[in-house]
Amino acid sequence: MNSFNLTKIAFKSIRKNKLRTFLTMLGIIIGVASVITMLAIGQGSKASIQKNISSMGSNMIIIHPGSDMRGGARMEASSMQSLSLADIKALKEQDSYMSAVSPLVSARGQVIYRNNNSPTSMQGVSEDYLSIRSLEVISGRMFVTNDVKTAAKVAVIGKTVVDNLFSDGSDPIGKTIRYNKIPFKVIGVLKEKGENTFGQDQDDIILAPYTTVQKRLLAITHINEIMASAKTEKDVEPAITTAENILRKNHRIGEGKDDDFRIMSQKELLTSLSSTSEMLTILLASIAGISLFVGGIGIMNIMFVSVIERTREIGLRLAIGAREIDIMLQFLIESIIISLTGGFVGLILGVSSAWAVNYFLNWPTLVTGSSIIISIAVCSLTGVFFGWYPAQKASKLDPITALRYE
Repeated sequence: MNSFNLTKIAFKSIRKNKLRTFLTMLGIIIGVASVITMLAIGQGSKASIQKNISSMGSNMIIIHPGSDMRGGARMEASSMQSLSLADIKALKEQDSYMSAVSPLVSARGQVIYRNNNSPTSMQGVSEDYLSIRSLEVISGRMFVTNDVKTAAKVAVIGKTVVDNLFSDGSDPIGKTIRYNKIPFKVIGVLKEKGENTFGQDQDDIILAPYTTVQKRLLAITHINEIMASAKTEKDVEPAITTAENILRKNHRIGEGKDDDFRIMSQKELLTSLSSTSEMLTILLASIAGISLFVGGIGIMNIMFVSVIERTREIGLRLAIGAREIDIMLQFLIESIIISLTGGFVGLILGVSSAWAVNYFLNWPTLVTGSSIIISIAVCSLTGVFFGWYPAQKASKLDPITALRYE
């Protein structure tokens, strides 16, 4: 018997028991929809992380002061003093793989303009900081080298600070704001960037010359961090290696001794967050896959019932010359049809659910071609795997015993 006739017989049997077939498909539909939705959430989160990290700065390298153990207690990074302006000078002069280097000193406080005030952070940086972080001044200007040398009380503010202080819509350029009681003249406004991967508002920020923050706000001579950017993506690793050698020499760290600084790149951060995201995606997909497995057991169960109900029909077919392979294929095709139909319905439901999650919950989702292909392949394998044993059992029935079955 050819495959076309076997398929017709399988469809005829399915149509005879529509409700039972639908209930059998339900497990596959829910399983596939769950897998598609979970993978979409996982892939969407990963893509969002990659996008946000890239927006923080291309080829960015961050140098932190290292762990300083005193009396068995680890000090906070802000209180460590292992990085200095001499390190900045050495990196600029000796690390040929870096395109820009900027010191960074941070302060937290209250910014005030007339009757409006808001808590925010002020970052003391050099003029190279904009290119490192891929920031752009859309109004006014960035401070220049002379502002840094003279520790000028000038500031470039983010969009959130503008909204909080100048809620009446007035132009902030040229206005004087007070930060921890110290006046700063606003000379520029940064282009809006939104939230980063960690949910932090990148526009709630004030940039000022690092010398100003050091002398007028913090009264320190060291720096909290060094921000740098490699010339190209390929230059990130050699830039880090060269920076390590330069800083170890600058800090007179002997061979075999631990560094008093830590260097991180965007690539390391991206790899770390992506691996975490992938683990969560696999976990979510595995949990959703359990329902797909349960759906497969449902197919096997209903195929056993179908074999028992059609025992006399099987015996009759065998008696008039049907081969064992014909009987087995008849039930196997029926199992695959149920599984694939449920898979396609589940696929539509899964894509719709992913869209709904993105639209209503505002979670990033991404349905990839690979997740669709995997789902369809799994449905096909489920139909074969769970339908094979009942189909084989049907093909091995004795014709005489089957014809006598009541």
